[in-house]
Amino acid sequence: MKLTVVGCSGSFPSAESACSSYLVEADGFRLLLDMGNGALGELQRHIGLYDLDAIFLSHLHADHCIDMCGYFVARYYRHDGGRCDPIPVYAPEGAEQRLTTAYADTPSDKSMSEVFDFRVLKPGAFEIGPFSVRTEKVAHPVETFGIRLEHGGRSLTYSGDTGVCDPLVDLATGTDLFLCEAAFTHGKEDIPDLHLNGREAGAHAARAGVGRLVLTHIPPWTDAERNLADARAVYDGPAELAVPGAVYEV
Repeated sequence: MKLTVVGCSGSFPSAESACSSYLVEADGFRLLLDMGNGALGELQRHIGLYDLDAIFLSHLHADHCIDMCGYFVARYYRHDGGRCDPIPVYAPEGAEQRLTTAYADTPSDKSMSEVFDFRVLKPGAFEIGPFSVRTEKVAHPVETFGIRLEHGGRSLTYSGDTGVCDPLVDLATGTDLFLCEAAFTHGKEDIPDLHLNGREAGAHAARAGVGRLVLTHIPPWTDAERNLADARAVYDGPAELAVPGAVYEV
């Protein structure tokens, strides 16, 4: 599997990065994990607009899904080659209504579903293209899913947005690469079931016995290097910060 960080800023884009969006490729299949603010533009640095095969939305907060409105325009109003066929979009219940409301002026209430084949996420195991997929609900104010992808004997786990929770540890157990949010600062913010800090992300990685930890979804107002140091204090495997354009071969 090949993982490309399209965007990794939390809550809103930074001067250096779009919000959460991660491209995973295997056997010529391209799956996008989330499409937050600014991600659609950055995605075009890596692949063409119409090269995606499927999309996974961990949850329906704007910093993880709002650029789907721009992607709707690109797919619905494409003139060269005609309108795109619907692309599978795996998302929590209510995604179509959420995006239609955000766009506010679609030709009809069902226009989104003419180019997006919405498939409601539930905890469990299924297939997306060549990937074996497992999803679990994690701790966030809205319905949110972490995802584990497996292919060719290797695995990648993405936390989505979450507070401290055992299902995330279970999902990530033994994974080769753990892409984990770390939005909060240890000793500063302490809001249950919202976000992890760097130390908590490191603790989850240690409990899960992951091969590599990549911290992501760090907002512009958070000191990323401090979060990384906090993670390394409790997790002794390789750990680093996600940066836009970074590529990992898993």
